Amino acid sequence: MTAAREGEPFDSHTGLPVSELRAVKQRTTWYDLAHEYLDQRWDRTPGNTRRTLADAFATITTALVPPGTTYSDPRVLRRALYSWAFNKNAWAEEPSEEWRRALEWMKRNSLPVGDLVEADVLRRTPDALCRKPDGGAAAAMTARRKRAAFNEVLNTAVEKGYFVENPLNGLRWKAPAVNEEVDPAAVPNPAQVARLLAAVAQQRGRGPHLEAFFGCLYYAAMRPAEVIHLRQEQCHLPETGWGMLNLTGGVVTAGKEWTDDGAVHEVHSLKRRAATATRPVPIPPQFVRTLRVHIERFGVAPDGRLFRNQAGNYVDPAAYGTTWARARNYVLTRMELTSGLAKRPYDLRHAGISFWLYSGVDPAECARRAGQSIEVLFRHYAKFLDGVREQANRLIEQSMKEWDRVSRGQAPDR
Repeated sequence: MTAAREGEPFDSHTGLPVSELRAVKQRTTWYDLAHEYLDQRWDRTPGNTRRTLADAFATITTALVPPGTTYSDPRVLRRALYSWAFNKNAWAEEPSEEWRRALEWMKRNSLPVGDLVEADVLRRTPDALCRKPDGGAAAAMTARRKRAAFNEVLNTAVEKGYFVENPLNGLRWKAPAVNEEVDPAAVPNPAQVARLLAAVAQQRGRGPHLEAFFGCLYYAAMRPAEVIHLRQEQCHLPETGWGMLNLTGGVVTAGKEWTDDGAVHEVHSLKRRAATATRPVPIPPQFVRTLRVHIERFGVAPDGRLFRNQAGNYVDPAAYGTTWARARNYVLTRMELTSGLAKRPYDLRHAGISFWLYSGVDPAECARRAGQSIEVLFRHYAKFLDGVREQANRLIEQSMKEWDRVSRGQAPDR
């Protein structure tokens, strides 16, 4: 009667005033809320994202317990949360006795979600996200990714009536700074890239097969996952002139515990693109010849893939990483090695994009070819864009001088 007089809405299913229903819901523990969220989202989530969510929830859940409360073996508790509680694929079988005891303890000690409106309780979570399980500092990007998962669960809780608004909105917490700019010291120039690719080709075993693989990272600025997925029908390789690679997706290592079919790998659409999106990337004549020679020498897999291991399966990151490390040690000087030049194969992608910018290619076209937004391009390649601006200023200044001569009646320069 009081709620009705105050104009408060009622829930049509339970007949309770919304405020009372919210109080009932807030007695749900964080463990159960996260479990429910994962259950509902699982089927529409890629395996790699499932693994990321499980990692985030394992960290968050162990932080949301009463102060001074700890499990006798934190490593067992975390493993039980990560590998069973937040892995729906594992629910078909009962957890081991060791994990069952840890999870029962977690259920008894997980705080009600209503406690999250208290700033002191809520602050424990962002602070925990900044630490690794061993107590060391977590990478800034990892902390941000886990916080985003926490925020998404709370937003969903608002939609379901657990809260009036997301408690995180009122928490003052400075996220760890992430340096997204590409370090010029790590980006090889064209001559250094040529030396590195030659060193890859000279290695025994898989080296010659991977020369074109690394060439895709540089000449087409492809991501490794996109190169692993590259098939012959995506390649337009004329005998002369520029070619074209029509990219359609990438292969991601998710882990058999996280995929629906138990496969280690998943094929994804292009990053942050619709499932049917494609990205055509022109490639220069010299790399067209490299790919033609690669296909003639090694052929393709039954499904048309250009690159594969000896068993015909997907190229493993650890394998091509080892080949790359050997090439660096073979051709780079001690100073170049110390500076971290081309430390990762991914640095070849950075080198390709930065060379496009240095060559005067419009940044919007660079972003399109690289498969990223213009905002991301400017954020990552700010230092390289300085040279582009200087070149643009020179061109504008030259044009202004030409028009100044015309306005004075002088003949323009030939």
